[in-house]
Amino acid sequence: MTPKSTLEYLASVCPRYLRASRPRRSALLDEICATTGYHRKSAIRALAKAAAPAPGPVRRGRPRQYHAATVNVLETIWAAAGYPWSARLRALLPLWVPAASRRMRIPPIVARQLQTISAATIDRRLRSRKRTLKRRQYGRTKPGTLLKHHIALKTDHWDVTTPGFTEMDLVAHSGNSADGLFCQSLNLTDIHTGLVESRAIMGKGQRAVRAALEDLRQALPCALQGVDSDNGSEFINTQLLQYCQAREIRFTRGRPYKKDDNAHIEQKNWTHVRKLLGYDRFDSSDALAALNDLYRHELRLMMTLFQPSVKLREKHRVGARVTRRYDRACTSLDRMLASDAGHRPALEALQQLRATLDPFALAETIDRKLHRIFRLANHRLSPPVQPASPAAPPRPVPIPHRRSNDWFFLTSPTARPRPNVPSARRPGNRINDKMIPFPVTSIYDLTGRRPAGSRRALMSGIHPRRGAGGEVRVGGHR
Repeated sequence: MTPKSTLEYLASVCPRYLRASRPRRSALLDEICATTGYHRKSAIRALAKAAAPAPGPVRRGRPRQYHAATVNVLETIWAAAGYPWSARLRALLPLWVPAASRRMRIPPIVARQLQTISAATIDRRLRSRKRTLKRRQYGRTKPGTLLKHHIALKTDHWDVTTPGFTEMDLVAHSGNSADGLFCQSLNLTDIHTGLVESRAIMGKGQRAVRAALEDLRQALPCALQGVDSDNGSEFINTQLLQYCQAREIRFTRGRPYKKDDNAHIEQKNWTHVRKLLGYDRFDSSDALAALNDLYRHELRLMMTLFQPSVKLREKHRVGARVTRRYDRACTSLDRMLASDAGHRPALEALQQLRATLDPFALAETIDRKLHRIFRLANHRLSPPVQPASPAAPPRPVPIPHRRSNDWFFLTSPTARPRPNVPSARRPGNRINDKMIPFPVTSIYDLTGRRPAGSRRALMSGIHPRRGAGGEVRVGGHR
């Protein structure tokens, strides 16, 4: 008998051996020894091994300390807060756990574990649920050639210890066409605290930008001491320069074509505008009013009161390795309170408001308002949607079970089919295949030429208004 046949024979005899009486077992052992050639003791050991259950996978290291219920609650908060990274998620748990306790039954042991879990453990337990989206879009800023010599050029890094020094920029909601008037979002971020205020304007006229900046200055809980902008003509003009000089506001600008000079506001343009609104075109007065309603109320409160952020403290380079160290994550309101330089009545009012607000209800309200804003978009001039192939087999996408959070992450929570769309490659360029989890086609058609408007097609499918799509591979420049 072969070894495999011997094992199969022992597995078939083992149930009879276990049920048999003592005399019958002796007879069975004689039969097994005669068939396999085993010694009686070897046959007994082989039968005992065949009767033992198969061992499961052995997990090395320390046993897991945090229960599955803790991870489920953590995942719910993570989704409702907009999928922040582990350091920010760890910092916002003390603000969100009381509201989560009112919405779901959280055992005391789970509440205690949520207060003690570390950022590294959060990374490990949520690793299988994390997904990354990357967007790239070219701006529509035109350089302003006048008055550049009157506005100081700022090239050094910000090193401020008091709030009030800011960066500002415009984000265009033009869709596929830059013709005509369309909405623009004016963002203003405070360097020291990370506070962000936004307003929507129609077009990028000088008077509209100056009026929006005045509105933002009134909304800040501290005095506006300085603004830094790019070289667009909407900022480099006489009206804004005279406005800043009359109010003793330091006005500086970055170098042309150097976005790193305005790195703070470029980051906020993504987290506070693009990540929410995508690249659709908004060109109606109703859309303008809806955007300002969102910016002035729920979004401002969510980002200021319940969304912690981190600041780069130091950076060291040793050869090709760069080590960055960040401070403790906290909200912009907490940084403003710690600086003791803002308007005390306004800060106290925000602190009292945070104690009464429910961040989950705030996220749901933002979600409803964003759905209304998407219905007001100009779909004719918005990025097109590539329908999924009906013959493609369904392919599940591992997205965590979560509450509605389209206002921040802007992905559909359902599994999507994968259309069979080839990725054409343009000769003479280095192309890198990237996984894009929304329905797009290649930026080049099969002939190697870029079709009209296809660059915008890369940005389609990023909000819940879109139809069913798929996760496909497309060519992207490295």
